[in-house]
Amino acid sequence: MEYVNGKLIEFNTYLKGRSVALIGLGISNIPLIDYLHDVGAIVTIFERKEAEYIDKYVIDKIVNYGMECYFGEDYLDELDEFDVIFRSPSLLPTNSDLMREARRGAIITTEVEMFIELCPCKVIGVTGSDGKTTTATLIYEILKNAGYNCYFGGNNGNPLFTKIYDIKPDDIVILELSSFQLMNMKISPNISVITSISDTHIKIHSSFEEYVNSIKNVFANQTSEDTLILNYDCEITRDLAIEAPGNVIFYSSKNKIPNGYMIDDNVIKVCKNGLRSHVFDTKKAIIKGMHNYENIAAAIAATKDLTTLDIQTDAISSFEGVPHRLEIAKETPDRIIWYNDSSSEFPSRTKACLNAFPGRDIILIAGGYDKKFDYAELGKEIVRHCKAAILLSQTSDKIAKAIEVALIDGKKDFEIKRCTTLYEAVSIANKMTKKGDIVLFSPASSPLDSFRNYEERGEIFKELVKEIV
Repeated sequence: MEYVNGKLIEFNTYLKGRSVALIGLGISNIPLIDYLHDVGAIVTIFERKEAEYIDKYVIDKIVNYGMECYFGEDYLDELDEFDVIFRSPSLLPTNSDLMREARRGAIITTEVEMFIELCPCKVIGVTGSDGKTTTATLIYEILKNAGYNCYFGGNNGNPLFTKIYDIKPDDIVILELSSFQLMNMKISPNISVITSISDTHIKIHSSFEEYVNSIKNVFANQTSEDTLILNYDCEITRDLAIEAPGNVIFYSSKNKIPNGYMIDDNVIKVCKNGLRSHVFDTKKAIIKGMHNYENIAAAIAATKDLTTLDIQTDAISSFEGVPHRLEIAKETPDRIIWYNDSSSEFPSRTKACLNAFPGRDIILIAGGYDKKFDYAELGKEIVRHCKAAILLSQTSDKIAKAIEVALIDGKKDFEIKRCTTLYEAVSIANKMTKKGDIVLFSPASSPLDSFRNYEERGEIFKELVKEIV
């Protein structure tokens, strides 16, 4: 008998004829335009941008459906008397207009929250300050390799709500979840992973406490049969174990934990009551660095009851990583490897990447928009691991000063080069390389206006490497 999603049918029936507000025309909400129209909802669009900045095909669709629209700075002035409101993740539920509608009785939700509510299969959610994209992707690759019909979405820009008609109870959904998507969420995935929590990622949250409370929603509504996987080495995530309703699994690269998964002498081991068994030799992994080995351990923990160790090992061993995260841009015949790590927008991320190449000489290309981070600790790591740094953009002075302070104690020959463009940086690095060197583009800073985002920055870096090297 063909599966019928009763929850979905009930929800669609409820929406018919109801007034629904769709706030924000971002990636996750655009597919909802068709969906809500097809189920017969009365939809009103609210978007902060002016209409001229919205893709024409989206505007044409809205006009064709006869939906009322409000654009511009005062776009929420007419948010009143709605039955259901789909907010974009960037519009926090603490917004006064949303809070007013919630008090009146409106259902405030997001595309991803409603998706989890209506999804008929097991859901695995991954969140945290660092490593969530790689960990979620690894989980997806392992389960796909195991033969599951998998869906991967969430914060990676792949909205899944409109695919819910196709999802069956035996499928598995993997979601990468941001703190904004989790904020005020009243349902949690069956298996949840928190990779880390740090104060460099609170962005537009009003406080660090608000940020942490948002992250906690990934497990707050779990049952006793659900599972939470936590990074033992992060004090904040470790302490969350006492609040977990279900089973907790730790992983660690720095501590000898009695139960869970630990990385010891570059081998991932499973620990049960102090007894350890080898699970995965990190030498088999294409992706490098202790931070990536931690991501692998988390992915193994998340999939341990869903597949076999052999399948896990095969999938991990062939996993080439996620674009712009220690991605190999080029490897030359004399073993010079160029790495694109454009996603590293924080000093802590670049610091982790520098530890990925023990015994190799590294030429670091770094710099970008100044978000007022402290680069002192990164300066020490650069001196410890690199033979040269090529610096550009606003943070070049800060990074250079941090290196110079570290060199006073280190007394090491070190070369600092300044440049104004990424083209110039790649050209200088190309002239400095010797056999066996690593060239690491890990900016430790956000992109400047010359790049739309870190993805574009990384793509341009890769193009320059192909052109120049």
